[in-house]
Amino acid sequence: MTDATLDEPTRDGLPPMPPGPPHEEKHFAQNPVLRDLVIGAAEGMVVPFALAAALAGAAAANPLIAKAGLAATAAGGVALGLGVYLGARNDAGHYAAERAREEEESRLYPDREKWEVAAILHRYGVRGEVLRQAVDAIAADRKKWVDFMMRFELDLTEPDPHRAAQSAATVGGAFALGGLLPLLPYMLLGSPSAALLVSCTLTGAALFGLGWLKARARGLPPLRVALQSLAIGGAAAVLAYLAASLLGP
Repeated sequence: MTDATLDEPTRDGLPPMPPGPPHEEKHFAQNPVLRDLVIGAAEGMVVPFALAAALAGAAAANPLIAKAGLAATAAGGVALGLGVYLGARNDAGHYAAERAREEEESRLYPDREKWEVAAILHRYGVRGEVLRQAVDAIAADRKKWVDFMMRFELDLTEPDPHRAAQSAATVGGAFALGGLLPLLPYMLLGSPSAALLVSCTLTGAALFGLGWLKARARGLPPLRVALQSLAIGGAAAVLAYLAASLLGP
């Protein structure tokens, strides 16, 4: 921060923000709806893709493959959506319980809680009189004090109360829609072998693309995750096809 910036008028003792990247810059990973759509669709393709490949290996007719795949897709979408919803509710309950405990401890053992604040700041290099002033400033507001402990002691952030149902519906719906892609060739084509080939082509391309997007959503190397996604889906389908072919009708 330059001396010129420090000399400018301040608000509550905080200097104006220096020039830099746009403060409201948004990234793909910050959009929870898009992230849920990508993850749900990518997960939803694997099971019906492998099931359809297994039934094709067992020489099942296309209508049977499509019906079985649709049933598996619907069941998987419901199971995944409920799992996401219950997981989000459990996270919210855990956060609420931990916050209540921190609030109680800040009332019953304020000196111990202030020491924990000091220990956290000490790890970041704050020392001496500056450390004491920082601890006193944080502890002066109980809500901010507890917020600090939740974030930096327990590494917990408050869940969005509206995200549980929305995320569950988004992931479950994307799972079901994603599962339709590998099944479409069996619905539209008459030959099981042709349907299997088209299904492999479409699903492989979709798994690669969704893996790429999923990597961006999680801040991971896109190419590596895309290839892993393609390899997992392909391995599942190949093993299912071979197992069904060897076992026979």
